[in-house]
Amino acid sequence: MRRVAKRISQTSAKSFGMYDKASRLAGEDLIHLEVGRPHADTPAHIKQATIAALNAGKVHYSDPRGTLELRETLAAKLTRQNGIKAGPQDVLVTNGVTHAAFVAFMAMFDPGDEVILLQPHYPQHVGKIELAGAVPVFATLDANDNYTIHAAAIEARVTSRTRAIVLVNPSNPTGRVYSRAELQALAEVAIRHDLIVIADEVYEDIVYDGARHISIAALDGMQDRTVTMFAFTKSYAMDGWRIGYLAAPQWLMPALLKIAMNDVTHVNTFIQDGARAAVDGPVSVLEGLVADDRSKRDFVVRSLNQMPGVRCALPQGTIYAFPDISETGIPSQELADRILQEAHVVVEAGSFYGEAGEGHLRICFGSESSERLEEGMKRLTAFFNGL
Repeated sequence: MRRVAKRISQTSAKSFGMYDKASRLAGEDLIHLEVGRPHADTPAHIKQATIAALNAGKVHYSDPRGTLELRETLAAKLTRQNGIKAGPQDVLVTNGVTHAAFVAFMAMFDPGDEVILLQPHYPQHVGKIELAGAVPVFATLDANDNYTIHAAAIEARVTSRTRAIVLVNPSNPTGRVYSRAELQALAEVAIRHDLIVIADEVYEDIVYDGARHISIAALDGMQDRTVTMFAFTKSYAMDGWRIGYLAAPQWLMPALLKIAMNDVTHVNTFIQDGARAAVDGPVSVLEGLVADDRSKRDFVVRSLNQMPGVRCALPQGTIYAFPDISETGIPSQELADRILQEAHVVVEAGSFYGEAGEGHLRICFGSESSERLEEGMKRLTAFFNGL
């Protein structure tokens, strides 16, 4: 019989949001502010380390967990920077955070398990939860309260079937960097109900104005119940490299490794030397990339706040602005569609991130050059002035 598995036919279709619609306008001069990709090139020292590894013949199968050298480097970074006391045995190298999430969800969730996500949520996690047979449950954060985490909002969604909470910190799409008090509130819920926390911390380095990223696994009682996921994608402009890693407790690592080995065997061998060079390289390189993102953030938010019907707070982290466009009275998806067709600027509808995202747009200020951003803001200004 010609049929596909129920895990495909009975789960949500994977969507790339406005990117799918923009692809139908091939040949048009579109300014892409919808895809969460860095515009910068990968730093030269990372490329050089990768080329050297390739020339040295590092082209064969390697440790399924990741090379020992890279895992030692990552363990040291986790201990030093994140406060997660880790050794190389606590690290699994993955094909980016997307793969890390797939591995974690498939290893931990059974059909019928419930998984709590904070909303507005990162939609790509939802599909993986459903593929594992689990059920996504949303705890809504209030825009009028600056998307603050409150224990009561999460605890209200906990049932006897709840298995885990997914945390994205810094947050995509809101740009919030959660405080220690907020993370402590979430941690207390997890401990009280014996839940796992799966923390997506891919934007850990991209924070502004004195905001401090804190890994929830570093809080008392949390390391043994937290899977923390990272990547080189955003910090080092390595989105096309497809390399990341996760840190997990030892009781879970064999299950994670079982999924990863059945899925990809292991991550490309020679690019792991490039990843190691990223972590061990000069801090000034990362600081320069973040400084560029900060400059773009300031320009985009300032421009948005001069447009009629638009209000935008400064994001504390990430490469996204999340402007409130509710004063226009136009649903966010309709507005995003009109901006694409009339202004040839691609932005994401807030509703793509759940009901709590309605009334907003997500604009990626990291995805284009400063010159293209300036043109994009001119087009958006003309569009909103014409409403």
